[in-house]
Amino acid sequence: MIATFGPTFLRPRFLVADVVRALTVVSLVVAVIGWGGTSFAVMSLCLLGVVVPRMLGLRPVFDVLVCVLVLVSGWSSVLEWYTTVFLWDKLIHVLLTGLLAAVLYVIGSDVGAVPAAPDGHRVVVAVLAVCAGLAVGATWEMGEWLGHNFVDSSIFVGYDDTIGDLAADGFGGLLAGFGLPWLAARREVVRAGR
Repeated sequence: MIATFGPTFLRPRFLVADVVRALTVVSLVVAVIGWGGTSFAVMSLCLLGVVVPRMLGLRPVFDVLVCVLVLVSGWSSVLEWYTTVFLWDKLIHVLLTGLLAAVLYVIGSDVGAVPAAPDGHRVVVAVLAVCAGLAVGATWEMGEWLGHNFVDSSIFVGYDDTIGDLAADGFGGLLAGFGLPWLAARREVVRAGR
């Protein structure tokens, strides 16, 4: 799997998601200049989030969805929409974490930890995707807590917010789990030496 990351990322095919990747690089610079250091951490995570789908050779629609939602998520943090726009936080948790759970599932199936989505039983795939969504969400919530306590106390954390976010993450994972057989199909993975 790791041997395919580089060749797959560097494949000559241009994708619509590549425009979003370029916008993410520009956004990193703009956010740091306009909003400071905390935005650097957020946008750096976004940069990672838009690179991984290309490395995995995900189908173009899946790739674009992940990239757009990652970029929207990053700007939502920088512009403080999570605390100012009603239910925006929960919507992004459902949509983005669901897609990230699907990406995590694809990685898991590549290493043989979970059944390949197109071949696996739908209920099993959905349950495993819920677990992936909860894992992604728990990791994010711990990162928020660390950020709040050690980087910038204005990063919003709270018990009700955390529980609501995790519920949204699990629901997003469930939705993605039922969509995984379609999302994980038609990948373009370039093997080394091809």
